[in-house]
Amino acid sequence: MSVDLKGAWRSWSVLTRLIALLTALFLLLWPISLLQNALGNTARDLWFLAGGALLVCVIPWGIRQARMRFLWSLRNKLAITYLLIGLAPVVLFVTLVLVSAYVAAGQFAIHLVAQRIQTQLDQMQTENTDCAVHFARVLARPETKVDQHNLDPSLLGLDKAEMERGQVAIFIDRLPALLAPEAGMEHSPLGLPDWTPPREGFHGIVIDDGRLYLAAITQRHSRNGHVVTVVRSVPLDRHIMELTALGLGRASLVPALAESTGSSLRSNFTLARRSDVNVQSVSGGTFPGAVNLLDVPVHFFSTIPMTVWDTAAKENVPVEVDSRPSLLYTQLFAVSIEGLMPEFIRLLLIVLCILFAFIEAFALYMAMRLSSTITASVSDLYAATQAIDRGELAHRIRVTRTDQLAELSRAFNRMSGSLQRLLAEQQEKERMQNELSIAQEVQANLFPSVDVKIPSLELHGVCRPARTVSGDYYDFLVYQDEGQPPSGLGIAIGDISGKGISAALLMATLHSAVRAYRFASEELSQPIHAAQDHCEDLFDSPGHILGLLNRHLYRSTQPEKYATLFLAQYDIARSRLTYSNAGQLPPLVLCRDRSVHRLDKGGTVVGLIDNMEYMDDAVTLQVGDIFIGYSDGVTEPENDFGEFGEHRLLEVVWRYRNEPLHVISAQVLQALDAWIGDAEQPDDITLVLARRV
Repeated sequence: MSVDLKGAWRSWSVLTRLIALLTALFLLLWPISLLQNALGNTARDLWFLAGGALLVCVIPWGIRQARMRFLWSLRNKLAITYLLIGLAPVVLFVTLVLVSAYVAAGQFAIHLVAQRIQTQLDQMQTENTDCAVHFARVLARPETKVDQHNLDPSLLGLDKAEMERGQVAIFIDRLPALLAPEAGMEHSPLGLPDWTPPREGFHGIVIDDGRLYLAAITQRHSRNGHVVTVVRSVPLDRHIMELTALGLGRASLVPALAESTGSSLRSNFTLARRSDVNVQSVSGGTFPGAVNLLDVPVHFFSTIPMTVWDTAAKENVPVEVDSRPSLLYTQLFAVSIEGLMPEFIRLLLIVLCILFAFIEAFALYMAMRLSSTITASVSDLYAATQAIDRGELAHRIRVTRTDQLAELSRAFNRMSGSLQRLLAEQQEKERMQNELSIAQEVQANLFPSVDVKIPSLELHGVCRPARTVSGDYYDFLVYQDEGQPPSGLGIAIGDISGKGISAALLMATLHSAVRAYRFASEELSQPIHAAQDHCEDLFDSPGHILGLLNRHLYRSTQPEKYATLFLAQYDIARSRLTYSNAGQLPPLVLCRDRSVHRLDKGGTVVGLIDNMEYMDDAVTLQVGDIFIGYSDGVTEPENDFGEFGEHRLLEVVWRYRNEPLHVISAQVLQALDAWIGDAEQPDDITLVLARRV
């Protein structure tokens, strides 16, 4: 069982495994986060973090799963597309209308509450103004005696019932002149505030000692210099809220703000943050039942301005209204609710809703018809691709329509007809590629498999083809009698005209011929002691061998086929290198004093002109001298700065002259690759290095 779990775990994607780990961590931290200690607090923070990370990972995972499983089918994709195109705008529009209607209804209810309160305040202000003006005129009369402690209310025309309820207080020169009996002699029900009201007076909702009032203040100056201040106040109690909420539902002011500061949404208001305010909740009205299914509750929350009585500080008092659309509709059309126009509007809206529903259903039906046409064509195409995948290249799609999808099916039939021909061509190409791979393996065996080591001379060679096989050639031939140490070494470097298979075949011919002539010279020189010197002169001389090779290639290959070839023999005893160059780029000998010898003596290319003679030349290698043989693929690659050239080749070799030869070779190839850049390698690259030690 454990093996199956491990296999299933490995088969999951990285995102799936991450979701599984986050889910396990989320479930593990949940019971720990319930602890009421430091560990629980830390676990709670990690729990929230793991939940957020899990949510971030689940969203793209869910989208991918939906795309892989549900949205794989074209039918499902089209269905979702039609829903997004046709239904989504309707849903968004209806949602916008409903949200807007809800907000408008709630704001309308709040407006009605505020307007009714403001109407009462305006009425109080009007009464205050009349009272203050009348009292200022009475005080201006000569016969009026002002006794601030025993003022007759009848002088002002005040109702005795109002005085008993404590609704009016009058002050002369900021001293109490007329107060409600229960208010005492020091202050009115609200008292005269320390702040001075504006010239036009003040009226609004005020708070004093944790209670809300409707208050109005008016000041007037009499002709004899007295300042008359009239303060009228009404406690904002349930009776006033009942009148305010009449026909609206239920209205509340300052609900549940007395106990905490900042524990609810209303704690964002200034009043809730005052530690010295303990406001009683005031509400009135009843919440009615629904008239129909669409008569949903409308609960809205806002604020109206309020003034702190002692300091004149401006605050906001929260107000809540619970109503229903039927009540608000009645308030909105209170005058013409029974008229002909509202009924006509209602019927018109019903007809429009039915018409829109019919149009939406018809559009959905047409979309499904079009969808079935599209999915049928795609299904035929999918079945055809499955048949082609099984190798049934003769399968064809039956086409009866004339639309674009039908044309696509016809194009598929034409494609399947040509697919068989392409498959045959591909098989032929693969056969040729296999043959090239075999040729590459055979050619790789022609090059020296490892670096040849002889006394006093280090050797290294590398050939990197531009294509699968190479037309360049290099070889090391060790001269060694049986049981004797090596006496010399043969070095061959060549470049065949052209590229590809033909050049590789000619390279193999050249390789075989060079080795054949060398082995023939050994066989002829051993049994005939008297003629040994003659045979060695004939076959061991690089110039003689080049002449024989030239004759052989000229007579056995096509006229346009030729090769450049450099042959050299190194005498270990004398450290002498005898060579002949048949058109090959001259190898270089880099001496310890940084002087350079070019090995360019010889003749023209081999295989182009019959009966050519080639000269021999020789150079003695000193300790530390480096022999550099190369093909044109090393020096002729170009970029925007020109050719790589011999100068850069010598610079790289000189810079790493004390390193092993394979390191020098790697640095040359690295510099050459940097010079070529992203371009394709233009020619075969061959590099042969030898160093006298």
